[in-house]
Amino acid sequence: MKFGYIFLMIASVFSIKSYAFTQDEINHLLTFVSTTSCTYERNGTRHNGQEAVAHIKKKYEYYADDIHSTEDFIKYSATKSKMSGKHYKIHCEGKPEIKSKQWLLAELAAYRASKK
Repeated sequence: MKFGYIFLMIASVFSIKSYAFTQDEINHLLTFVSTTSCTYERNGTRHNGQEAVAHIKKKYEYYADDIHSTEDFIKYSATKSKMSGKHYKIHCEGKPEIKSKQWLLAELAAYRASKK
């Protein structure tokens, strides 16, 4: 009985730390999107960073139960339209367009590298 209790305590602490770390990364990505000079294309319409974040946050709330990692956040909240199936695209001055998933995963990798 004691071993089970200790295991649950350790698992709970790990879960809380994991959640906090994931939330920190998600917050970073939301700030990254909201402050970008690039435009976020959704279903053929371009949006500035703040407009994109407003939409991403709505999807984040909707899919909250399915999101267990930062990669899940990107997949469910910031990758493509659930209704049309079209991928979101990023347009940055002087660069070729890129899918939002690639753009966000690259920023996530850079952020994680900066934390080491």
